[in-house]
Amino acid sequence: MEYNVIAVSPVKTKVEVKVPAEEANAALSATVAIYRQKADFKGFRKGKVPSSVVESRFRKEIVGEATNDLMNVHINEIMAELKKSPFSRIDVDAGELAKGEAFAYTFEFEHAAAFDLPPYIGLEVEEEEVEVSESDIEAVIQRIRGNLADLTPLADNRPAKDGEVVSVSFEAFENDAPVPGVRAENFQLTLGENQALPEFEALVKTIPAGGEGQGEMTFPVDFINSGLAGKTVLMKIAVHVIKEKKLPPLDDVMAQKAGNFESLDKMREAIVHSYKKSRQDLHKADAQKKLLDGILAKLDFPLPPSLVETNLGQLVEDFVERLERRGKSLESTGKTLQGLREELAPQAESIARTQIFLMSVAGAEGLEVEPREMDAYFNQLSQKTGQDVLSLKQYYEQQNLVIPVRDKLLADKAVELIYSKANVKKTPPAGAAPVQESEADTQ
Repeated sequence: MEYNVIAVSPVKTKVEVKVPAEEANAALSATVAIYRQKADFKGFRKGKVPSSVVESRFRKEIVGEATNDLMNVHINEIMAELKKSPFSRIDVDAGELAKGEAFAYTFEFEHAAAFDLPPYIGLEVEEEEVEVSESDIEAVIQRIRGNLADLTPLADNRPAKDGEVVSVSFEAFENDAPVPGVRAENFQLTLGENQALPEFEALVKTIPAGGEGQGEMTFPVDFINSGLAGKTVLMKIAVHVIKEKKLPPLDDVMAQKAGNFESLDKMREAIVHSYKKSRQDLHKADAQKKLLDGILAKLDFPLPPSLVETNLGQLVEDFVERLERRGKSLESTGKTLQGLREELAPQAESIARTQIFLMSVAGAEGLEVEPREMDAYFNQLSQKTGQDVLSLKQYYEQQNLVIPVRDKLLADKAVELIYSKANVKKTPPAGAAPVQESEADTQ
């Protein structure tokens, strides 16, 4: 087998392969031998069927399998020698093997462009220190307390207040015509928790249970539905039920209900630990992003279109899925699919550039993903989604998603390596008062 490599572009390679007749014959003969062992013909013992009979009966299957098997062996060998990881499927242009004839075919694939890695070791970056205030912890405790509250209908006939739960129906009108997409029946909302626009909540708080009301309200100029952004409508609201929250006492019993904590103090300790850990992870992620952004700002290389398209498709899918979880559609936001793709394209390109850089770092540093790390990923995914881990693995294998998972874990390792070797400077929490010189001198 001989091959010739053609650089179609910095991110696309074409390979021309020539196979001599002898190798083509050997591939066909090997496949015939396999069929002879499996074939069951009346009048012949199994495995003793003449090759000519097998070839005559299964010619199409034998030629197809021999051709595919031979090309798969070649392509794997060639890709290993080229040391290129395809970001797209490998497109093959080939005919079929024929006994006594040479065989030629081509295949193409997209890959990362060649570029020189910039310095990424020992760089400086700032990471915000974690500060856990009593008010932060108290807010968490109050949210837990609110989640455990009993809801009881109001005894007196008055409008709702912040902290109370209302069930409402509403519809928006413009020039006496209903506004598409701005209507709901028996919508439940807790006032004062920013679950709805302030003007909407203000109107709700003027209507007692069983009553109706209306008023003008203007949507923010940055409203998610661009068709409504900045528009003033007449909102008609009917308040069906108002319920007040009966909060449980702040005691050990509440802590046990909240999460089987031994006591209120133990629950508070767990909250402090969890809050601090989540804030540390958040500040570290922000610092890592700043570090990567600084490195990537110095890089400029072409991107494989297939990789950008894969990322773009995932971003669009995630956006639509988030909308649907909130009971909305893409159309309700005033966006079109094409408009959303154009809006998210720069983000998809940024993700692709970051992926290529991190995979290059992983290769340069000899980073690898071990089988146990893949297992840990799927075990965590299983716990998160509630799906059987074996079924998840099977699905990822069938959908060709195992390699992207491996690449993600490799990229994560590359980020951790870069950050572990960075000069990280801790900075005071945002909003904290700067330390005076006299105070610093006494430390």
